[in-house]
Amino acid sequence: MPSEKQFAAPESLGLDPAAIDALVARAQAAVDAGDIPSCQLALARRGRIAFMATLGRATCQGRPVVPTNDTLYAVFSCTKGLMAAAAWLLMQDGRLDPSRRVAEVVPEFGTNGKDVVTIEQLYLHTCGFPSAPFSPLDWDDHARRRERFARWRLESEPGTRFVYHPTSSMWVAAEVIERLSGLDYRRFVRERIAEPLGLPELRIGVPDGEHGRVADVVYTGAVASPEELVAAGWPAEPSRNDVGEDAILALNTPAVRRIGLPGGGAITTAGELALFYQALVGDGRGADTARILRADTVARGLIVRSGDLTDPLSGKAANRALGMVVAGDTDRAARGFGPSGSPRMFGHNGAGGQIAWADPETGLSFAFCTNGFDRNALRQGRRTVALSARASACVAR
Repeated sequence: MPSEKQFAAPESLGLDPAAIDALVARAQAAVDAGDIPSCQLALARRGRIAFMATLGRATCQGRPVVPTNDTLYAVFSCTKGLMAAAAWLLMQDGRLDPSRRVAEVVPEFGTNGKDVVTIEQLYLHTCGFPSAPFSPLDWDDHARRRERFARWRLESEPGTRFVYHPTSSMWVAAEVIERLSGLDYRRFVRERIAEPLGLPELRIGVPDGEHGRVADVVYTGAVASPEELVAAGWPAEPSRNDVGEDAILALNTPAVRRIGLPGGGAITTAGELALFYQALVGDGRGADTARILRADTVARGLIVRSGDLTDPLSGKAANRALGMVVAGDTDRAARGFGPSGSPRMFGHNGAGGQIAWADPETGLSFAFCTNGFDRNALRQGRRTVALSARASACVAR
């Protein structure tokens, strides 16, 4: 949990307590309905946490608990926001050029036509191997991970399609970070992001002594029917990828928690995630911390690079920057952002309906974590948008 000095009264940060109550009520409704067993949410502004709460019930290593603000949550693909910041730091250091081909950094990767893939394409989900398999337990064996990269084959021509890569591209991005920095990517996140920002529980890879505080992931509900999906404008059968229920539930095992998947293995609190995003708005400075990113570096990282490529799930423009999703104007809801925020909002969603974002127009950041993976993708998506909308509305007008 963030330290006491990282909190401030909502009113002192320009937030409306009544609007915060409405945000909490929406989250509580999802818990009361049984859609999710527990959740944690936080709002931050001006470098401080204005509000943080944990709702519902959970288990930690199978032991029933009433979760608190000290409970840790697996945030799945919200992890990609940390990986984005890692890339931005290396750009700022002059070590990472997004246009550079991956094979120039990781020669073992450049097989089966993958020699043309760029580092930028890894972060834009346009690199063409969304379903490439990788066992997390192979990661710490350097020879095995490189053999795995070499075996992967393309499913589409790099740069021609946006298809979300749940985990595959970030394994390669982690390798790039390690080779360019000389640090294990988990250590890089720890030493270059979490520690300078005073966020000791912002981690990819959790030590054994902390596992008793992690809320176990559970599945809830039934999948939406093909008819419901089509009525909402989605494909009747969403494309398959490398992440099934077994892979999601593997985050309950100590071995996988220790590894820390770069595409989805961060485990933290909503408060620390919201404060991380505070360091990406304004001048790049968090509360009482050293500057980690210059404002011009953040601006460069947030340039939308996906052009007119569309997300096959929503049919809307992907609106991808280097590792982050940018809300845009007319189709914010399709990307998980509520209509009451600005087009400049940016962040990343996570499996099960989680989301973390910042809005440069207001300086607000928001994080929502849950240990419930709602199988109903429509309900999950609508909940995320509703929470984002209510969070944005918390800024006093």
